[in-house]
This record gives sequence, structure tokens and C-alpha cells, in this order.
Amino acid sequence: MSFLQEIEKRRTFGIISHPDAGKTTLTEKLLLFGGAIQTAGAVKSNKIKKSATSDFMEIERQRGISVATSVMGFDYKGVKINILDTPGHKDFAEDTYRTLTAVDSVIVVIDVAKGVEEQTENLVRVCKMRKTPVIVFINKLDREGKDGIDLLDEVEQKLGLRVCPLSWPIGMGQRFKGVYNMYEQKLCLFQPHGKQTEEDTIVFEDLEDENLENIIGKAAAEELREESEMVSEVYPEFDAKLYQKGELSPVFFGSAINNFGVKEMLDCFVQIAPSPMPRFTEERPINPKEDKFTGFIFKIHANMDPKHRDRIAFVRVCSGEFKRNTNYLHVRKNKKIKFSNPTTFMAAKKEVVDVSYPGDIVGLYDSGNFKIGDTLTEGEVLHFKGIPSFSPEQFRIVRNADPLKSKQLYKGLDQLMDEGVAQMFIRSWDNTRIIGTVGALQFEVIQYRLEHEYGAKCSYEPLALNKACWISCEDEAQYEEFLKRRRRDIAKDKDGNIVFLAESAWVLKMAQESFPKVNFHFTSEYKE
Repeated sequence: MSFLQEIEKRRTFGIISHPDAGKTTLTEKLLLFGGAIQTAGAVKSNKIKKSATSDFMEIERQRGISVATSVMGFDYKGVKINILDTPGHKDFAEDTYRTLTAVDSVIVVIDVAKGVEEQTENLVRVCKMRKTPVIVFINKLDREGKDGIDLLDEVEQKLGLRVCPLSWPIGMGQRFKGVYNMYEQKLCLFQPHGKQTEEDTIVFEDLEDENLENIIGKAAAEELREESEMVSEVYPEFDAKLYQKGELSPVFFGSAINNFGVKEMLDCFVQIAPSPMPRFTEERPINPKEDKFTGFIFKIHANMDPKHRDRIAFVRVCSGEFKRNTNYLHVRKNKKIKFSNPTTFMAAKKEVVDVSYPGDIVGLYDSGNFKIGDTLTEGEVLHFKGIPSFSPEQFRIVRNADPLKSKQLYKGLDQLMDEGVAQMFIRSWDNTRIIGTVGALQFEVIQYRLEHEYGAKCSYEPLALNKACWISCEDEAQYEEFLKRRRRDIAKDKDGNIVFLAESAWVLKMAQESFPKVNFHFTSEYKE
């Protein structure tokens, strides 16, 4: 297969939602259809000991939530699909925002009963900024929920998406009979057995066909005819080009837990979703069809396999071919590195890959060379844009709870900070280590992983801080004066950059007014 054909057959997308909308369950069902797994794991069921494939960290299995983005690849109908299943919880939003830089499209999962929730709004806002194509999957139709038309209105108003339903539900909850696939003009009957077969699908090119009433009943048939007519009048016709520009969002209905409505969405997705898209660097745009390899690190994960203490950097291939045992330029360090065992993923399962193409996500074993946002090329100096970092909102002092394990604690903290899940600041006047995160649950995850992956224990002390700001100043005299006067509020981040820790918004405002030549940065991209 030629290089261009390899690019055309790839689809790299992320699955995003508010917690508990069924995102990880949907991922499992997509993997089932792709033949990548044989049985799906119930994420929260205590009766089924097998947990979801994409939730491979021990804490995820215990809590029933995703706390890290996982990467999975499989083939379906001649298309190579790369799924990035992201955390839904807002405390892990930073990981999700960064993952969105590595995908070409997204599927947004919405709970039919709860509708559009806060975290969904935040994530879709990022997708719209980047003009990322969005498919909406309205989940849990086997439960009672909001009316279909009301849900579409909510999606349009709250998410600002222009929607186009490509399937329509027949009832819901106890009355749920199935969905009518408008895209393929097929009626899909609901069987709550978790196996959707061809026998459950009937072709109906004309809903006026009287056989419809024999199959789903007179009342349901009339309701479907009425609603589908209204939907086709109110909402625009589907246009694949508008979808790929991020201007139109197809909507599908189904029940992921029952494996229903998922196949219709997947079949449509492989036809309409974009193959790898151009990426942008500070120097120039990168076309995926370029001959020379370029890629960027969007995620680092320590201890993918705790037995081997391995650390994996995830690289998104943006152009050219990434080849095993080939020297590539690490732009930030200005040194050549080659990789003897680059891997592709099925969650925690890995296999060595000889060549990867644009759109692929490759795992590189890393001994500490990489930071998030780093670029790899065949020699050209490039810096990819838009990989966000957030000024932390919650802070705690971290203490060593086991003095005999100091080495393990500091190594663990260093590696976990490299993942980008939190940031560490060392206060200058007393060398106190302070961890800053976007959400409180991150502290629990760090504590758990330190103990179970590094054999170290830590405790936390509360710290009343409002903001951490990165400092720069061209006036050396004022800079020295600022550092002297605010000595107790100065810290350094992991890379040695000066940070001002403001106790309150008022303290920050006073510092800005007192030292007008000092710049306070609420950084949005990783510093080089």
C-alpha cells in the first residue's frame, strides 16, 4: 500500500464527555466491533471483575472512572482507527485538553437523561476553537430521558453546534423499540442482549410502508413518521464537507451498554470522518503528505507497566513516516535520538511497530528526555503550537511520610510531574515542595500512585494560595527588587523558572501595581 493510501485509511479521534455519560463503555463497544477485544468489561459492575480495557490503571479500576487518556488502535472495514479515550472528570481536564491537540475529530457522548453538562460544554468549546469535526452520540436510550427534539435544541444552544440527526429513536426507556438510521434508511430493532446482528436490521426506504406498523406497532410507527418528517424539515441535510470543516455535527442515538446504535455510528464515521489533517507550527503549517517525518509529544505516562518501571512518551505522527531505529532530531535538546522499540497500543497492551504513518500515535520508551510539547523531526527546527498548560488553582505542601523512602518519593514526584497531571514548585526560602493542580482529585491520584507504583508515601498540608504566575522582566534593577521584596512568595518550577505564588487576587494585583515592569504570565503553553 502506498504512503498516500496509508494516510487516507487512518482515522484518529478522541471520545469526550461529562463523567458517567458512558464514554468508556462506548469505547469498549467500538473495540468489540473492530475485533480488538472479545468481551467488554463493565466499568462499574461489582459482579463482573473484568474492568474496561481502556481503564488500565489500578486506581481507575477501583474508582470506575478514567483518570488518564488511553490510546487504542484497531482495523475496521479496511480503515485503521486510533481512539483516544479521555478522562471526563474536570479534575483531569488538562490531560483531555492536550489530547485534543492530537486528534482529527471527536465523538461527544451525551446522557439522554442529563443532557448537556458543564464539562461537555468546556470540552466542545476547545473543539470549536480548533474547528475540530464533532459527532454527537446521545447515549442510554434504554432509560427514560429528555425528548429527542429538546435534546437537539439543548445541544445547539449550550454547545453552539449546528446539528444534523442521522438516526432517530423510536421511544425510550420501557418504550424503546430501536432507532431509524436516516443515513442508510434502515430500521434497527432494539434487542437488550448486547449483540447487534444483521437480523435486527430491516431496510425501510419509505416509512409509509404499512409493514412498519406490523413490526413496531401502530402508535410507535405514527410517532416515528411524524418526528422524522419534522426533523427533516427543521434540520439541514447532511453535508460531509461542512462536517469536516467543523460546521455541522451529525447526531446518533443509541445505548452503548447494550451495544445498540454503536455500529450505525461507526459505519458512518469510517465513511465521513477526516483522514489526518494539517498541523500548525510557529514556523509553518505541516501537511501530512510531506515526505519528511514530524511529530510532537502530547502525553507522557510513567509506569505503564509498574513491574518494569517504564515511562512512555506518546508522539502524534504529523507527516512522513516514523521508522524504527532511525535517528530523529529532538528539537528542544538539539540532539539526535533513535528508538529501537517504538510501540502501538491497545490500552496497556503494546507491540513494537517498524513504521508508522500520519495520524498514528506511537509510544516511545523515555528515560527522561521528553517534556510535553517536544518536537521530533528529520532535522528541521519546528515548534508545534497550541499545547496548553494551566495555571494551577489548588495547592498543597507535600511531605514525606516515610523517611526511609525519600529517594523513591522524589523520583516518583519528578516522573508524575513530567506527565503534566500537576505542577511542582519548590519555595525558594525553605525548599518546601508545593504541588499545584487544576482539580482536587489529582492529589488523591498522586498519593495513590506514589504508594502503589513507587513504594513511597506522602502526606499533604493545606496551603492558601490563589495563583502561580511565571515571572519575566527586562528591567534588571526592578526584577532584583521584586525578588528581594517578595522573597517569601518566590518559588521555582521543575525546570528552574521563577514563579510568584500569590496568596490572593488582591496580593497579585498589588504586586502588579507596585512592579509595573515585571510581567506576570498565566502560561497557556509549555515553556521551551
